Amino acid sequence: MIGKIDRKATRQRRHARVRRKISGTPECPRLCVYRSNKNLFVQLIDDENQVTLAAASTLDKEVKTKHANSEAAKEVGALIAKRAGDKKIKTVVFDRSGYLYHGIIKDLAEAAREAGLEF
Repeated sequence: MIGKIDRKATRQRRHARVRRKISGTPECPRLCVYRSNKNLFVQLIDDENQVTLAAASTLDKEVKTKHANSEAAKEVGALIAKRAGDKKIKTVVFDRSGYLYHGIIKDLAEAAREAGLEF
């Protein structure tokens, strides 16, 4: 008999598989995305020094939409690109954390690209 698929465990397995291959450097940090049911979180991470360089989420004051939807994803993507630009970071490695490149994750990535990040 086939049991119920644990979607969280399969996402974490995909994320671990990708993380073996990519890592962030001070010159080209990792743009890591986490999506909860209510909020959306994005970080620029330097894996060599184990430091978060910049972060943005739907909980920030600059973001008007306070839910994890595509409108909020566009705002958060533009905000993280602005904060990366302030730190003179232009290129990043996109880490979608095992989420499908679709919907909210795609909107966030496209908004970050439009605001000046290259990946």
